[in-house]
Amino acid sequence: MRASEQQVARFEASAARALRAGVLAAAALLLAGLVLWELGSAAAPPLLDAGLVVLMGTPVFRVAVSAVAYLRARDWFFVATTLAVLAVLLGAIWIAWRG
Repeated sequence: MRASEQQVARFEASAARALRAGVLAAAALLLAGLVLWELGSAAAPPLLDAGLVVLMGTPVFRVAVSAVAYLRARDWFFVATTLAVLAVLLGAIWIAWRG
């Protein structure tokens, strides 16, 4: 396997880990929130909200991981492209948060 193929394989593995961790964390928070909601607990809404935030933040985190991977590979075109995508995502989040 060539060095560039190894870099791509490492990148794919790190991206997969990032996505898996985000989805599992969101699922755990949502499951706990749903169980507590069924039990009538006041702790349910914050857990459900946190689960949704983590689930929506997972793709943003994946883009950030991609930017770091491209930076390490010194692939400047993809660094710039990924940072532009990250800027758009963060800008959209900021605008949505401000209402």
